[in-house]
Amino acid sequence: MAKYEKTVADDTATLTIRGESYELPIYGGSVGPDVLDIRALYGNTGMFTFDPGFTSTASCESAITYIDGGKGELLYRGYPIEQLAEKSDFLEVAYLLLNGELPNKEQDAKFKHDITYHTMVHEQLNRFFGGFRRDAHPMAIMCGVVGAMSAFYHDSTDISDPEQRRVASTRLIAKIPTIAAMTYKYSIGQPFVYPRNDLSYAENFLYMTFGVPESEEYKVSKTLADAMDKIFILHADHEQNASTSTVRLAGSSGANPFACIAAGIASLWGPAHGGANEACLNMLSEIGSVDRIPEYIAKAKDKSDPFRLMGFGHRVYKNFDPRAKVLQQAAHDVLAELGVNDPLLDVAQELEKIALEDPYFVEKKLYPNVDFYSGIILKAMGFPTSMFTVLFALARTVGWISQWGEMIVDPTQKIGRPRQLFIGEGARDYTDIENR
Repeated sequence: MAKYEKTVADDTATLTIRGESYELPIYGGSVGPDVLDIRALYGNTGMFTFDPGFTSTASCESAITYIDGGKGELLYRGYPIEQLAEKSDFLEVAYLLLNGELPNKEQDAKFKHDITYHTMVHEQLNRFFGGFRRDAHPMAIMCGVVGAMSAFYHDSTDISDPEQRRVASTRLIAKIPTIAAMTYKYSIGQPFVYPRNDLSYAENFLYMTFGVPESEEYKVSKTLADAMDKIFILHADHEQNASTSTVRLAGSSGANPFACIAAGIASLWGPAHGGANEACLNMLSEIGSVDRIPEYIAKAKDKSDPFRLMGFGHRVYKNFDPRAKVLQQAAHDVLAELGVNDPLLDVAQELEKIALEDPYFVEKKLYPNVDFYSGIILKAMGFPTSMFTVLFALARTVGWISQWGEMIVDPTQKIGRPRQLFIGEGARDYTDIENR
């Protein structure tokens, strides 16, 4: 795997503070913006930088995923997401993210065999589900059960051992779909369905989710499995987002990989992050019917109205979300095959038409994003909205593990320790309670 080292540019930045000048090295990566090296800033100046949300701060070096929001470009190890979604499958993409290169036939076969034969979870892990209320949110269950994996797989928690890291990575990628399917089954009161080794990753997940023991065998639709596989590929990684940064921050303390992934799941649960497609479906429910769309379009255009159309535009992509282009066709294929008669899906299809044609949306580039189309697909397949973020976590586990593994071997990595701009009271003396 080629490793691109950061390079020092010919020039440096000069920072002048209260008459004193300081030289800051400028580093360049393989693509993307150059960065200012401010690691010595506090030692030299006694000052920190102030960057809420870290939106202008590079927290690490990474060779995994690159996003150019202006161009609407998403690359996994240099490969455009559109090519991978069209030509690859999720486990091949997982291998790419983990190892830096696409596998050859032998590597592909071995990797898929290893994942397939690790999909079963420890039987005692099943008992954890009984400790949750039957109406517990699936993400709460995922956090608990994934975190508990470290209590079952002691032989893959030594992060200094490359083989243990590999085994832990394999176990997490293999078992997360099983745990996700069990979470769904528990929520609806059905028995768990064990994984099958003759099915692909996406097929197996759909089988464990919608199959029922001792009944007519569940036949996995190729169209649905292909759409599910594409959703997994498109959500596998997305650079240094909130949940990925959470995994890296937890990992920087030396925490075991299962704990780190549980931390990522907790971060992903937030509606501003992984809950966006769930929020999109809730918005469709609020609109309710096609005849009410003009009313809500007017509300969305009214700056004084707090209503916002969910699933349109993207914080990172200032153009069309490249992942949405892929899922657009998949969404239409799934709806055509299932022939679902659902007023919310009718609302979604009409909203899509308006957003692609209305000058207001086109000029502001408020195109349907990946959350819009994935929400439509998952709704049509029969997933409740509470499961949407679980499926996001399932796919993103691959990215989290890849980022965690990269961080572990990075010699420049330190334990995360953001600083603060303190605005509280200064030092003061304690006052006895009688004198307060």
